[in-house]
Parts: sequence; C-alpha cells; structure tokens
Amino acid sequence: MKKRIALSFVALASVALLAACGEVKSGGSNATGTKVADKTIKIGFNFEETGATAAYGTAEQKGAQLAVEEINKAGGIDGKKLEVVDKDNKSETAEAASVTTNLVTQSKVNAVVGPATSGATAAAVSNATKAGVPLISPSATQDGLTKNQEYLFIGTFQDSFQGKIISKYVTETLKAKKVVLYTDNSSDYAKGVAKAFRNAYKGKIVADEKFVAGDTDFQAALTKMKGKDFDAIVIPGYYTEAGKIVNQARGLGIDQTIVGPDGFGDAKFVEQATPAAATNVYYVSGFTTSGEMSEKAKKFVEAYKAKYKEEPSMFAALAYDSVYMAAEAAKGAKTSVDIKDNLAKLKDFDGVTGSITIDKDHNPVKTALMIGLKDGQVDTVETVKAE
Repeated sequence: MKKRIALSFVALASVALLAACGEVKSGGSNATGTKVADKTIKIGFNFEETGATAAYGTAEQKGAQLAVEEINKAGGIDGKKLEVVDKDNKSETAEAASVTTNLVTQSKVNAVVGPATSGATAAAVSNATKAGVPLISPSATQDGLTKNQEYLFIGTFQDSFQGKIISKYVTETLKAKKVVLYTDNSSDYAKGVAKAFRNAYKGKIVADEKFVAGDTDFQAALTKMKGKDFDAIVIPGYYTEAGKIVNQARGLGIDQTIVGPDGFGDAKFVEQATPAAATNVYYVSGFTTSGEMSEKAKKFVEAYKAKYKEEPSMFAALAYDSVYMAAEAAKGAKTSVDIKDNLAKLKDFDGVTGSITIDKDHNPVKTALMIGLKDGQVDTVETVKAE
C-alpha cells in the first residue's frame, strides 16, 4: 500500500465562526448537578443506534462500551466502577432531547456521551444543562455549537475547519482549478462544510448542485455535471448518499477525483459505492487504522477487533476517547458539576485520536488527516492543516 508520510501536524484551534444558525440558546446553569455515588459513576449513552445515522451511532456505542469495560477492568475511577445507562435516540432530534431528559432526571447520570450528530446534540444539550450534567458529543461538528454552552463538550473538529481543509487539499495537492460542489442541502453539517469551502476556495465552482437526505437517484444531476469541464467533485454530506453518488458517477464514466468530509468515514460508504468505484476518493478524518499509529491507538484497534470482529471507524475511536475523557474528569469529582469543571481544564489528554486539549469554547485542539481510497481500501494517509 502506498502511503504518504505525514507532512505536518496541525494544532486545530477550534474557534467557531459562530454563524447564528449554529448557536444553541441554552447557556449556563445554576443546577447543583447529580451526585456521584459511593461505588459507581453513572455514564449515559445517547447514541443513534437505529435510524438514518445508525452507522455512526452504533460505532460510537461500541467504542464507548469498550472504554467502559477497560476502565472497570483496571479498577474504575477512584475505586468506583462506571455504570452505563444506554439509550437509543433513533437518529431523531426530538428523541435525542427526550433521551437526555430521561438520563439526567430519571437515571441521574453524572455525564452523557453522545449524540453523534450535530442536530441531535443541539437538541439534547439544553436538558443536560438544566440538570447540571456535562454532555460530550464525540463527533458533532457544527460551527458555533458550543457557544455559551457551559455543559457541552465536543470531541472532533468543526465544519468550517473541514471546508478549509478540503479547499486547501483540492487546490494545493490535487491542483484542481475547477470543481463541482454537490451538497446535502438537508444537513446543517453539510451546508456548514460547503459554506466554508466556498469562502476558502479561490478556483472556479462550475456547478453548485444540491441533494437531500434519502435521495437515491442522482443520475440527472450527474449527467448534467458530466458535460462540464472540471477537475474534482466536492461532496459535503454523509456516507448514506455520498456512497451512492460515487457509485453512479463512476457508472456514468465520471472519473475525476471526489473529495468529502468526515461523513464519508464509515465502511458503509464503500459498501454503497462498491470497492471498484471507491477509487480516487479522498475524505477528512480524525483517525485511521492505516499508516503509523501510537501504541495506545494500536492497543485500541486490537481490543476493538477482538471484541467486535471488525476494525474501528473514526466514530468508534472518538467515542472511546470521549468516555476516557469523562473518566479522567471524574477523578475526585463529587458531582456532575465537578466533572464539567474538570473537562473544561482537560489539557494534553492522550487519546487514540491524538493529543487533546479542550479550548475555552469546549472544542478540541487536535490533528486532522486526509484519507485517500483506492479500490475501497485506504491508499494514502496525510496529515494536513488549513492554513
């Protein structure tokens, strides 16, 4: 397998662009929080275990559960075992909010891990805040999501960063002077990536097309694109549609490079696209099992494969780190408010997705990768920076 050596590390200063649509108006809390018990620390899981984005949620549930089992096997935190209350939000924003209420008021958890998506996280955070319980979303990426959010913490980089990364990559590495932009117009995540790309890209966008979640037939739009002169297609969206788009594009003879955000980062993307079509495709990621890994990441991959008989995705790794972050913050904590305070101070945390420091807006400072696929397999891994 050909591999590109990492060029540089990026300190991802996750400073929000703070578009009004990205803000969640729940603010701070005067709540006293939930009490940490004498023998257990309660962690609530609020993942998309069924529904449209279940591939992300189930991967995160698996990664989080593995972390809990490892921590408990090692003796727990301050001699206390982690107790999990696992709820499925069904990939629905209203259900994510309801699940959070149940976790913090009925189960009285001390921290919530999940949801996976930005929309569900935005819906869930208000109820966690009212109860004084910190919520860590491993993979929500929407800009401004954490603005004025005392109890919300994020495990990965933001949409605007991904848009800038994609612009830089298609410009400097792919030398693409003309691109087609094909965006999931039903997703705030995709629209955020697309907006940042438009603002950063200095080449020509020869077509700016839209699709929505649930679409399966992209032939008309792709046929229109085929008649244009361009160097690459940028697809801000999730694997559910992006995989089908790649498959249909290649079927029409469109062989230009295809580039996307971390929404491509699931095995189901290749299943939808087919391995043969998933060639000359690149996407942003925060983790990969290919290329050089830290010893901690290697041990995680081995343990995950042993337990689940499959390789972990980026989403599994992010959730695994999120549980370990919550556990680290629970050291010495008497209440969920203490856990929140400790999370805000987290610095140089050694995770499987890299070193993590929480900034003043509760976003992580960490590295990003650009993954290249050939025949559905990882072919290149490159560490990139936006500027």
